[in-house]
Amino acid sequence: MRVLIVGGGGREHALAWKLSRTKRVRKIYVAPGNPGIAENATCVNILASDIPGLLRFAEEKKIDFTIIGPELPLAMGIVDEFERAGLKVFGPNRNASRIETDKSFAREFMGKFGIPAPSFRIYETAAEALKYVRTINRFPAIVKASGLAGGKGVFTANNKREYEKIVDQLLVQHKLGEAGNRIVVEEFLTGQEASVLVITDGLSINYLPSAQDHKKLYDRNRGPNTGGMGAYAPYPVNKRVANIIENVIIQPTVLAMRDQGLEYRGVLYAGLIVTSTGPKVLEFNCRFGDPETQAILPLVEGDLLGAMVAAAERKLSDEPLRVKNSWALCVVLASAGYPNDYRVGEPIEFKQKLDPGTLLFHAGTKMDGQQLVTASGRVLNVVTVHENLKVAKQRTYEAIKKIHFRGMYYRKDIGNTGMKKMKRRRRK
Repeated sequence: MRVLIVGGGGREHALAWKLSRTKRVRKIYVAPGNPGIAENATCVNILASDIPGLLRFAEEKKIDFTIIGPELPLAMGIVDEFERAGLKVFGPNRNASRIETDKSFAREFMGKFGIPAPSFRIYETAAEALKYVRTINRFPAIVKASGLAGGKGVFTANNKREYEKIVDQLLVQHKLGEAGNRIVVEEFLTGQEASVLVITDGLSINYLPSAQDHKKLYDRNRGPNTGGMGAYAPYPVNKRVANIIENVIIQPTVLAMRDQGLEYRGVLYAGLIVTSTGPKVLEFNCRFGDPETQAILPLVEGDLLGAMVAAAERKLSDEPLRVKNSWALCVVLASAGYPNDYRVGEPIEFKQKLDPGTLLFHAGTKMDGQQLVTASGRVLNVVTVHENLKVAKQRTYEAIKKIHFRGMYYRKDIGNTGMKKMKRRRRK
């Protein structure tokens, strides 16, 4: 098969790496790709948002199957365009993608069908939004831009002053543009966050390993939200929580989308928080998570490509993918200043060769002549797999010591929550 992967970050590098190990894949193209991806695939200088260009390329190269990585082309309707041209493509169409791209729609959908979620309010003007502090006045509160904001649209307001400032930035100053023209104000919940990703053809569901992302910039979940500073998989949950996730959240969501005429084919990502009263949905995403994918795919032993093709063709079976009985841990190496202003063009040096068992996925790199340099806020993903989570963590951080670029920053506590949960289980 000739496969095209759309995107150029760590998630797409992990996908290219995984599919390059599949015997029936003859050729992999990635648009636009990055220097790390070029080791496993042919990079094509077409932006993920250039749908006409991607379509022309797919037709010229007789691409058998296209996999969409980022949310933006999905929101723009790339699946609709490829299917109209008779091309097989993996991902939800534009309308189904609204479960991520329109948070107002997603919250109203969850409310209508009884999907466990925080209580919420939707506001379109600053005057309406400020009613919150006069009527409800419950803090902390979560404020979200309704549209796509590149991982920068979620805010925590700890008091009235912070809330008013966020409202002013979004609905008056329009700092996030159209993405912030509507805001969703949600109940603040406490608990452990988990990511559950499934492949679905709109009816049948195949579960990928669960994971826990680390959104906050600093250790112990402090600081601003980011696109994700690291992840480990699987995230350990007990049978009761797993049953609620499957039978009260995932299956009802897929079937309700179908009933609403929004057949969902692709990856459905449920960002959950496991509270004292059970798991609730913080967000749905319409694609593979980043950096969760980098931790999940090394654990998948079954035919991932076969499952994706079957989902696109509405032929997915309920037979689960085979998964290693191991742990994978991913740490993101970021540029100083991320998620705000950060430097690019910093030379990346490898002081020693990485061990064969270490996976390195490029998230934001480019070549400056013969020198690999930083090109984004999130630069590299370092991943290790082991039967023991503690060992996986140790080996990942040992590998990080061999990498350097000026201003390199990373969290030191990825995986700690999982180790604590496993210790509590052993005591019981």
